[in-house]
Amino acid sequence: MAVQKQEIKTVAAYLEQVPEPYRLALQRLREVILAHLPKGYAEVISYGMIGYVVPHAIYPDGYHCTPALPLPFMNIASQKSGLVLYHMGLYADAGLIHWFVTEYERVTGKKPDMGKSCIRFKKPDQLPFELIGVLAGKMPVDDWIRLYEKNLLPKSRRSSKI
Repeated sequence: MAVQKQEIKTVAAYLEQVPEPYRLALQRLREVILAHLPKGYAEVISYGMIGYVVPHAIYPDGYHCTPALPLPFMNIASQKSGLVLYHMGLYADAGLIHWFVTEYERVTGKKPDMGKSCIRFKKPDQLPFELIGVLAGKMPVDDWIRLYEKNLLPKSRRSSKI
């Protein structure tokens, strides 16, 4: 199920390595995210996954852990245990995570399998695609940058305007 950790440079190359039926689910998940993601985010290969980032052209400082990389927002991946969606906004915004967990339970009838910023899906046919689309569309780039600078950027790197 997991994609090999070799030098994957394109989304198409990533998807080619995902086994069925996970490939179809991941392709659909990607399409839903792209259809809902606010303007300004870019799709890239990031951390060996399909990533949605704030490009350096919009946020030149990049990610504080590795400034040469753009600011990450979301990633989707095929891993050993299934498909995984990482959403940094869930980690940074208690209101957003509360909304998502509540809506997930309403839509699916069960609690999500989650970590701090990840949502794990063991069965590809059980992904709540439309809910993930709504989640992807909830945070415009400017809102994500403000939230990141306020809640995740180390205090020593924060500007005085926060």
